[in-house]
Amino acid sequence: MVTQNVAYTSLINKPGVTPVLTQAQVWEGLKLKVRRAQEFVPAITSCQVLSEETLPTGELQTTRQVELVPASGSSKSIKEVCVEYAPCRVVFQQEDGSTVMNVISKRPDGELLLSYIFEWRHPDVAEGSEKAAQLEAAHWEMAKVAVDSSIDSIRRFVAEGKIQ
Repeated sequence: MVTQNVAYTSLINKPGVTPVLTQAQVWEGLKLKVRRAQEFVPAITSCQVLSEETLPTGELQTTRQVELVPASGSSKSIKEVCVEYAPCRVVFQQEDGSTVMNVISKRPDGELLLSYIFEWRHPDVAEGSEKAAQLEAAHWEMAKVAVDSSIDSIRRFVAEGKIQ
């Protein structure tokens, strides 16, 4: 079994890019991404919300089914339980134990960053195998694309007035 941990971070407001996003707007975007993931991550082709509930601690928990087409090309249906920790983190827990976190943070100078942290579990892949190396390379590329496309989508929704 292989467990691969991958994290990717991108500057949210790169020089010259408009509109400049606030933390509140990025947070609204991440909340929207829980329900409409296909509009944020190219590898996700559909997203169906199965249930929502407010936990005793106040966080919103959403259970969803997503269709994922990874770089390998074979479609996968994944059930995820997503918990929103306002105003900076969403955790996605998959049935196989894999976990994804989306985190908004700030640099010392106040610039906003968006990080996606992945723990991918592959019970059918041997540690050190060629398949493990291929999956790791694909995970790194998918992490970059997921973060950057999410920022682009949030910026587009702000420009269109869908996020205030």
